[in-house]
Amino acid sequence: MSDPNTLANIDQVVTEHLALDLKVDFSKQRLVGNVLVTLKTLVDNVNEVILDTNHLVINGVYEGENPEKALKYTLSEQDPKFGRALHISLASPASANQKIQITVCYETTKDSGALQWLEPSQTVGKKHPYLFTQCQPIHARSLVPCQDSPGIKITYSARIDTPAPLRALMSALRLNEEPEVSGDSRIYRFEQKTTMPSYLIALVVGELEGIEIGPRTTVWSEPSMVKKCAEEFVDTEDFITVGEQLLTPYEWGRYDLLVLPSSFPYGGMENPCLTFVTPTLLAGDRSLVDVVAHEIAHSWMGNLVTTKSWENFWLNEGWTVFIERKIVGRLRGEPARQFGALQGVISLRGDIDFFGHENPLTCLCPRLRGVDPDDAFSRVPYEKGFNLLYYLEQHLGGPEVFEPYMKAYVREFAGKALTTDEWKTFLYSYMEKTHGQEKVDLLDQVDWKAWLHTPGMPPVDNSFDQSLAHACTHLAGKWDKSRETPFEPSPNDLKEFSPSQKVFFLEKVLETQPMPHALLESMDKVYQLSEVQNSEIRFKWQMVCLKAEYQQIYPKVVQFITEQGRMKFTRPLYRALYKCPSGSQLAQETFIKHKNFYHPICARLVEKDLDLVKK
Repeated sequence: MSDPNTLANIDQVVTEHLALDLKVDFSKQRLVGNVLVTLKTLVDNVNEVILDTNHLVINGVYEGENPEKALKYTLSEQDPKFGRALHISLASPASANQKIQITVCYETTKDSGALQWLEPSQTVGKKHPYLFTQCQPIHARSLVPCQDSPGIKITYSARIDTPAPLRALMSALRLNEEPEVSGDSRIYRFEQKTTMPSYLIALVVGELEGIEIGPRTTVWSEPSMVKKCAEEFVDTEDFITVGEQLLTPYEWGRYDLLVLPSSFPYGGMENPCLTFVTPTLLAGDRSLVDVVAHEIAHSWMGNLVTTKSWENFWLNEGWTVFIERKIVGRLRGEPARQFGALQGVISLRGDIDFFGHENPLTCLCPRLRGVDPDDAFSRVPYEKGFNLLYYLEQHLGGPEVFEPYMKAYVREFAGKALTTDEWKTFLYSYMEKTHGQEKVDLLDQVDWKAWLHTPGMPPVDNSFDQSLAHACTHLAGKWDKSRETPFEPSPNDLKEFSPSQKVFFLEKVLETQPMPHALLESMDKVYQLSEVQNSEIRFKWQMVCLKAEYQQIYPKVVQFITEQGRMKFTRPLYRALYKCPSGSQLAQETFIKHKNFYHPICARLVEKDLDLVKK
């Protein structure tokens, strides 16, 4: 097994189970306790276990659950990208297929990148501190010593000791709804029986309240906003049901949602049993809840069937976008699915323009030896991956051929991790077995090298239905031509547009030359875009203004990038503001002032974007 982003000896021994026992210490902003690691050897004569760690303090290692049987260990030098390898010498060499249990006593530090500790002032309620984790892609090693590779599928259990009156939740089933009380401590217990990769371990501790919105879904958030959150995500069960119809029965028991504080760096994170989502989805009209369809699709693609390494990340994300859009198509109609695909092409082109069309990181299967997967993160695995699957579906005969294959694919690899080569081999064998040589001949016509290993845009321009895009493109064209031929804009121009169409209209405006300031002023006056609270529309409008160095928008940009830390919005806005000669200093000063608000992952990347550290 090969994974360039782990320091662990996963070719000799693999983890089967982690049993965490941790105390949450807000006063010192640390987790302290131990983990019992259960492993199985793959080969004979294994003398040591090597685990990934990053910014952890190791307080001792012993055999099994016996503190009397101390084991020798050493830590390698710190690698700036991948942390430190924890080398644990076994008491005696182990033979193949032998089970090993090791307890590591440890604590996290303030530099542990998976954890964000929030002061009460950084929460909505302002009364209690808050902790949440984000382990994807390779930050689990700063939460727990582990084999931090997506190819290692584990189960886990946990005992979490939290200060009263705070609640703990995890990416696992709750074993006790009411905590065990021990003085000022509240003890919560969890168990995850379905195998999953280490990056899906998740913990949140805070003042949390839940409202049940379906037979297997509770929405959690801080108490003052829980009702609003529950109303926004009330259709979650519909997404799960369609996912089951498309694929296989949902395996994880619960599908709870946690709406995090605004510094959460992603739109959503598909932690099993407890999806994390950003409060920027709270539009008030359920117009942004398709992110939840995406995270639900991960219940199969990524969580159940997992990439073996981050070089094959598209197997998680390309498949998930493909299933997400299938779900949206079933619930909202095929034009909605096609419209989402059109928007995806625009975002893909934007990221490839940013990275560079010859940049090897824009390959669907990039080489990541020596590369931090965070630095490779883009829309490429999502949208280039989606486009490959969409192309294959059309090429092979449509949904009636491809959708039965999707189910077979999940059944074949559920609970496993795979590479792109293994995916391709199964695709060929399934098509041959089910449909004969004709489909194999079609697969042989695919330019696999161009799709998988060539940088830049996909080799095929898929054709998507334009019915929902026509009016948006037409209106953007009117504004573009109004530089020479004025027209009378009206609020009715956008009256029939959905929020997604408004975003698409602004994307089309963004593709034109920078707008004259007078036209931007007119557009804002008529459409009131600076006052819109929908985060996607706000973002696109501000990007349109920044492209033209329209300084009147600067206060709105600063407000938006300092009230939320979602990287989809925050990083491009900082970059665009920094690119403006009149805004570069404001961008740097704003970030420096608010750096502690952002999640460590976001802060590190924005620092690079703003040339505050060497790239």
